[in-house]
Amino acid sequence: MPMDHSAAVTVSISRTPRQGCEAAFEKALHDFVQRTLPLPGQLGVHIMRPPPGTGQREYSTIRKFASYADLLEFRKSAEYQAWNEAARGMTEGEARVEELSGLESWFTVPGTPLVPLPKWKMAILTLLGVYPTSVFLGFVLAPWTSGWHALLGSLVFASAMVALLTWLVMPALSRLLHRWLRPGPRLPKLG
Repeated sequence: MPMDHSAAVTVSISRTPRQGCEAAFEKALHDFVQRTLPLPGQLGVHIMRPPPGTGQREYSTIRKFASYADLLEFRKSAEYQAWNEAARGMTEGEARVEELSGLESWFTVPGTPLVPLPKWKMAILTLLGVYPTSVFLGFVLAPWTSGWHALLGSLVFASAMVALLTWLVMPALSRLLHRWLRPGPRLPKLG
């Protein structure tokens, strides 16, 4: 599927530290995340550590960017270049990178792999989010915007709709319906 360059992008990077480098890798990863959070276009980051006592050693970082352009700038940054060089010396093999953009990024839940969903599931979940949100906004905004020019009222409605869907409705629905969206073995609880 082609990348929507204006939409938010979610990137997952997984790395496995070499035996004996786990503590140094975790500290370096933490420092890197702290240094790069203030960079432009950052919408948040989540680090998934290996579950204790499982023998697994892979770390995954899920980072959201406001746009694909922000992701590209991040990859050009001195901080990212230095991190990649340091990580190569502490990890086994190459990093595994996955990207999702546009509506697909609405369906990401921290702690889960970034696997594209079937379009029909995305359509159903989007309808479950859009319909009640549009009805709610219609009741809430109509009294305020009824005398406005139609284009201005539509802009306010669309802005409120996008904000609610992006930061509240779709993340909540994705968590609530996670088992239906991504059937399979249960993941261990984080944290």
